[in-house]
Amino acid sequence: MAVYTEVTPDAAGALLATLGLGPLRHLTPIASGIENTNYFVGTDDGEWVLTVFERLHHDQLPYYLGLMHHLASRGLPVPDPLADAGGQRVHTLGGKPAALVNRLPGQTLDAPDLHHCGQLGHTLAAMHLAVADFPLVQPNLRGPAWREQAAQDVATWLDGDAAELLRAEIAFQRSVTGSAAWQALPVGAVHADLFRDNALFDGLPGRERLSGVFDFYFAGTDHFAYDLAVVLNDWCVDLASGALDADRAQALLQAYEQARPLDSHERRLLPAMRRAAALRFWLSRLDDWHRPRDASLLTPKDPGHFERVLRHAVAEPWHP
Repeated sequence: MAVYTEVTPDAAGALLATLGLGPLRHLTPIASGIENTNYFVGTDDGEWVLTVFERLHHDQLPYYLGLMHHLASRGLPVPDPLADAGGQRVHTLGGKPAALVNRLPGQTLDAPDLHHCGQLGHTLAAMHLAVADFPLVQPNLRGPAWREQAAQDVATWLDGDAAELLRAEIAFQRSVTGSAAWQALPVGAVHADLFRDNALFDGLPGRERLSGVFDFYFAGTDHFAYDLAVVLNDWCVDLASGALDADRAQALLQAYEQARPLDSHERRLLPAMRRAAALRFWLSRLDDWHRPRDASLLTPKDPGHFERVLRHAVAEPWHP
């Protein structure tokens, strides 16, 4: 959601015309995020979010946009990609793939409490249940194979304790992914990046309701327990120390299990999944930090945060 591709009002207006929308009232760049170019778009017909994809190709996008449409059609608070007259949800701007989705109400939260974590847990479970009949399959592109390669790529930037942590964690994750319990974990389409800045809440302070889950462009077919671990590692950790807040974690998991109880394999491997999720984001942030891309408004995120989350997950595993 940094700005890599400058979209002009004329280009945006032309896309809106092909979608039967318009005229363009405003085009505002969105500064948060690091992967794609995003703009808020206003027309007489409503408010939208325009995404220009910087790394994904046209042929990869039907999975992500199809998943969003599937979830939205099941009544979940997910933006629905707008299709053209031919039914295509993948469009083109400046030679790059693009999508236009409805803008959901609400604001992101910097400091979620038990109330917010419970709502997120319930919605996450509903998403996992809703994909039972989603027909498309695509591996999580930042799954175990990616982590192995990324670990080799970032090793040159690490030494001392950090280098040893990475070596030990890669070895541990190899043992996990080779286990029968890991192979038996339930799988389906998962968000895989549902951080607190990818959810919206609307309403009076203390009485907010979850109004949106967005940014599905790291989604893939993976274990539901891994998706849950990603959420726990962001919504339920202390941002300063990286330590898990057990009260928030319990509130989130309890709400999740009211809709979708964990099976025995998921419960057993959730601590290992938290480590895998922390490793994944430590690696990607290391790469973004040391090999930044040229983009207006871009600020790479500190990789040290997820190193701390990983260290806590290793030293103090949380067993639900």
